[in-house]
Amino acid sequence: MTVTMATPTPYGSWPSPISAESIAAGGVGIGGVSVRSTGDGSEVWWSELRPTEAGRVVLVSRTDDNAPIDRISAPYSARTRVHEYGGGAWWLGATNVYFANWEDQRVYRLPLDGDGDPEPITAAPSSPASWRYADGREHPGGDWLVCVREDHDGKAEDKTAADDGLAGPAGPNGTAGTNGTDDTAEAANEIVALGLDAGRPGQAVVLATGTDFVSSPRFSPDGAWLSWIRWNHPDMPWDSTELCVAAVTGPCSIGEIQVVGGSGGGVSIHGADWTNDGRLIYSTDESGYWNLAQWKPTDSSSQSLTALDGQEIGGPPWVFGTQRWTELSDGRLAVIITTSAVDSLGVVNPNTPGAEPTPIPSEGISAVAGLAAGKNGQLLVTAAGPTSLPGVYEIDPSGGSTKVIRPPEDTGVSPDWFSRAEAISFPSGAEKGRTAHAFFYPPTGPNLSAVDGETPPLIVMGHGGPTSHSGSALRLGTQYWTSRGFAVIDVNYGGSTGFGRAYRELLKGEWGIVDVEDCIAAASHLADVGRVDAARLAIRGGSAGGFTVLAALEQSKIFGAGTNLFGVADLSALAADTHKFESRYLDGLIGPYPERSDLYNERSPINHTDKLSSPLLVLQGLEDEIVPPSQSEAIVAAVAAKGIPHAYVAFEGEQHGFRQAANIIRSYEVELWFYGRVFGFEPADDIAPVAEAVGL
Repeated sequence: MTVTMATPTPYGSWPSPISAESIAAGGVGIGGVSVRSTGDGSEVWWSELRPTEAGRVVLVSRTDDNAPIDRISAPYSARTRVHEYGGGAWWLGATNVYFANWEDQRVYRLPLDGDGDPEPITAAPSSPASWRYADGREHPGGDWLVCVREDHDGKAEDKTAADDGLAGPAGPNGTAGTNGTDDTAEAANEIVALGLDAGRPGQAVVLATGTDFVSSPRFSPDGAWLSWIRWNHPDMPWDSTELCVAAVTGPCSIGEIQVVGGSGGGVSIHGADWTNDGRLIYSTDESGYWNLAQWKPTDSSSQSLTALDGQEIGGPPWVFGTQRWTELSDGRLAVIITTSAVDSLGVVNPNTPGAEPTPIPSEGISAVAGLAAGKNGQLLVTAAGPTSLPGVYEIDPSGGSTKVIRPPEDTGVSPDWFSRAEAISFPSGAEKGRTAHAFFYPPTGPNLSAVDGETPPLIVMGHGGPTSHSGSALRLGTQYWTSRGFAVIDVNYGGSTGFGRAYRELLKGEWGIVDVEDCIAAASHLADVGRVDAARLAIRGGSAGGFTVLAALEQSKIFGAGTNLFGVADLSALAADTHKFESRYLDGLIGPYPERSDLYNERSPINHTDKLSSPLLVLQGLEDEIVPPSQSEAIVAAVAAKGIPHAYVAFEGEQHGFRQAANIIRSYEVELWFYGRVFGFEPADDIAPVAEAVGL
């Protein structure tokens, strides 16, 4: 599509080839990559989340230079509900691929060679999808699996390992008692073994229980050891975890549990796995930045491998499978290095601890989601860049030459339309004594120009989490705005990851303060230096970012409009009505509940709606279990009572975030329409108005 403008056109009214439809079509999510040897060649596997198939996650493989093929067909979808955020929904074995199916959450297996339908190997629970599985691995012997199971009905079939005294210490909220049938108890998160032989296919045996959470069960290459990570409320996995190991004593059985990392508390360990020579490698932030360390079972010794400062090999484990390293065929470790929220690739020699990683030339990559070792020393990655959506690539770690395995979605748009992220820092805080970080995107488009003297409207974005970060890789959702004449600033406020532990702990007890200050400071900074129109500032965000939107609109009059996507309005309700993984998250962000209910009331936007005055758009999925619709409905009722211009759009069949193409399209179009109504411009797009909107 060619777009030209014969005359200067107001910002916001620029015609753009980046449509809401292109966002939905380009929204295929490329999941983690895995490789298996096929004799002379290799077979690369990855997953694709497809909005055009109602958010179904499909497993795809490609052998050598052949065309990729889908390995599971509808209605199967490789997606797990463990922790609600999922991840680690599939893994390769010697002869089968295993996956957790979205609809029933049972584990299925499918032969790697040949045809056939997936076969369930776990029993059906007594209530639908109440036994949920994730993050599995096959024992090197091939006759059993380990994985994480989240038991929501307390009636799991076999607790023998716990009875044998192999359970870890009980969590502070007594979750070791969730093995019973108490309907008020939390779900039990456990490491379970699944037998695969003919005598007991899929029979589950609990290997480790008693702590609130577990992840990353991994076998040593000889099958003699099992490692995993565990933690308890109120910690989140980026706060404090323990690395555990146990000797494998037989099929579906382990010996005494040893804690080999993190036992002192206050250290986040994740991404643990074994090298071919039997070393356990993991990420630890003991130094203040996530670095690699190793544990050797031969002498039970631990040792740091990297000593990065200002960079880190690690990230927040919101989902399973967040390992940031893989072992290459020559024994070196390929790593993902994050520097100020931007990813790059490097190589670490585990035999020279403390040495600087050797950079891997990887031009055009700024975000890496997964990596695996390929044949002949090659590296497989799923990655995206400033002008490219996620794809799967084979990279030569020595020279950086790249082969495309799964090309990124074709945007159909010239790169000239893409606004490139500018990393900026600016003062923030009540006394301007802190430094906050963000990526700024100016309005961009070939052959486009604005009216003389006009400066662009600004959209301030606050990422969700809030313990996560925004990167600089291409997102069509951002380019949708910049190509229409908006400036965008994506704020990595205090509390964001990618800047070290001290920066992410700025939000400890300060959620609703530090994040809001940094978003306000970002807008003020750009207005002060004349890059944006101070009279046309908007703020948008989803989930935790939606909470920041509401709080910012109440604490400052700088914003003329706000868009809240499934954001938190009532912190007390969130503390009382959310899933297990986040049920104590707010202890660290605000304070323990109900002991500090005063802080929850003080910071809940629903309690300060008298301070709202700016028009508000609210978008919500009706099946969201993380931020239930009641949160959005409460804030909408409040602004309606005040007579504030607003619109509320709810989407059937959507969870936390929008995955269905029609809903993605409508959400962007409605938001553009909303800004046009508020800021007084006419979008070039033909958009149906929101019939239920009030005052717009």
